[in-house]
Formats: sequence, structure tokens, C-alpha cells
Amino acid sequence: MTSKLIAIIGPTASGKSDLAMAVAQRLGADLLSVDSMQVYRRMNIGTSKPTAAERAAVRHHGIDLVEPTESFTVADFVALADRTIAGAGDRPLVLCGGTPLYFKSLFDGLFEGPPRDLAFRDSLRAEPADVLHARLASADPAAAERIHANDTKRVLRALEVFHATGKPISDFQTAWASGIRRHEALWIGLNWDKEAINRRINARTKLMLNAGWLEEVRMLPRPLSRTAGEATGYRVLLDHLEGRVSLDDATEQIKIGTRQLARRQMKWFRRFEGVHWLAGPTPTAELVTEVIRRWQDPSCPVPASTQPRPARDD
Repeated sequence: MTSKLIAIIGPTASGKSDLAMAVAQRLGADLLSVDSMQVYRRMNIGTSKPTAAERAAVRHHGIDLVEPTESFTVADFVALADRTIAGAGDRPLVLCGGTPLYFKSLFDGLFEGPPRDLAFRDSLRAEPADVLHARLASADPAAAERIHANDTKRVLRALEVFHATGKPISDFQTAWASGIRRHEALWIGLNWDKEAINRRINARTKLMLNAGWLEEVRMLPRPLSRTAGEATGYRVLLDHLEGRVSLDDATEQIKIGTRQLARRQMKWFRRFEGVHWLAGPTPTAELVTEVIRRWQDPSCPVPASTQPRPARDD
């Protein structure tokens, strides 16, 4: 039986949104954004939110849900996504985005580790990233090996779990990964060479700034919530507007941060099972044809030749 869900994944700037739009139009499907930052109103350019014309052509869900001063959690997303999937009935629904934790939680269930300990987190936030990572290496070496030192959000969570339970976070994640899938989908991934995706990220950063990203940041209500403030580029542009960093330096920091984000995304996505990985540079029209073919033929095997290379620590 053909699944009504098509999940399109890949690193930032990989072209997955264009592919998702084209597939949705071809099938007459709705589109669910699986992006933790597109939920925020007014944060349009920096989150690569679909344009008004795209939203008029295809009905989008999961966009412009809360103000940047409000928080939006993984649990909030799962509840929204479950309602959207149920509301679609038997019609196809395309899921597209670059937030692996949202995909993981929607399909495998929420990670039931210990609750957030804000006091403990606040006690660590002033420490440099390398010091936090060294703490993690001492407490949970396996987690430190998997989590990049610059991924402060995940480092803090791993430290928090160990602080609360005395157990490594991987103990909880192993149990999480063993559950039955909550939904079935055709999984499509876009795979790019590292240097090629880096060039696309650099070019897109320039385009976004030319499109008015800085003015968008200037007009945002403040203070940004903790979750909204994690959007790549926004805090460094606020630093520039407040005179703490030059625009050239801010631009370079955004490029570096986005490239690091792309690597983190792919380390997550490489662990997803059953993904049909397609070559990112393939023309969109050809990709659409291939996605539709695989969607119409559930028996089509996952081609080993297009699986991404093993994850690296760089």
C-alpha cells in the first residue's frame, strides 16, 4: 500500500523545499514544514520561509504559528503534525524540513528523558563551548564523541540528563530508537558533496542579506525567546545592530554557523533508516519524476549506491 506521507530531508540549502513544492503540486498535496524556525512569525528571510506565491499555490502547515518572543517545543510540533496528518485523510501529504529531532519525534515518539532543569542549564550557559564539551567528555565520553563541541544545545541536554540521572543520554536514546513507528512514509533524502553544499550556503547567505534580512532582524520584537534565538544568524545580526560586530564579521559567522548546521543535520539524517538518497545536483524535474516513481511503487528497494558516505567528525 502506498503511504500518503512523503518525507523529504537533507541539509540546509540542499534544494529540498523546491523539490517538496514541485512534488506537492504534482500530486495535489498539502505541505507540512518540519522546520523548528519557520514556526515563528516575522522571521521569513533568515528561515527561508516559502513565499506568499508558493503558499498560495500549495497549502502549507507548520508556518507562522507563534511570535518570536514565544517558545515552541518539540511536543508542540508533534501535536500539530499529528492533527495535520489526520486532517489530510487519504490525500498525500509532503513533509519537508531540516529539523531531524522533529522528524524523529513525529515518527518514533517523543524522547522521554528527564525534564528540563533550567537552573542547572543557566549555571552552565556562561561557560565557553569547549569547556562544556570537556565536561561532557568527562561525564559521558560516548555522547561527547557524537556531539560536536559547537552544538551547545545538545551538549547542554546531554549534561543535563547525566546530572539528573547519573546515566549517559545514549541509554535513553537506545530505548527511544527501539519503538514502533507512529507513521509510515516514503523517505527521500538529498545528498550533496560537502564542498558543493558549502558553496550553496555561502551564496544563499549573500542573497538573504541582499533581500533585506538585516532589516527583518531590526524589526523583530525583543527579546527573542530561547528557542527563536537559536535560529542561525539572528543573534549575530542583532549583535551587529547593537554595535558589537561588523557586518562583514557577522556575515562570515553566519556562513560558518550554517555550514556547521548542515553537517549536524546530515549526521542525524544518516542514521535514519529506509531513506532513498538522491543526488542533490540532479535537476528538480528529474528528481520529481524519481520521487513519484518511488511513491507509486512501494516495493522499490532503497538503492545502496546512493546512500550517503559514512558520517565524519569534521
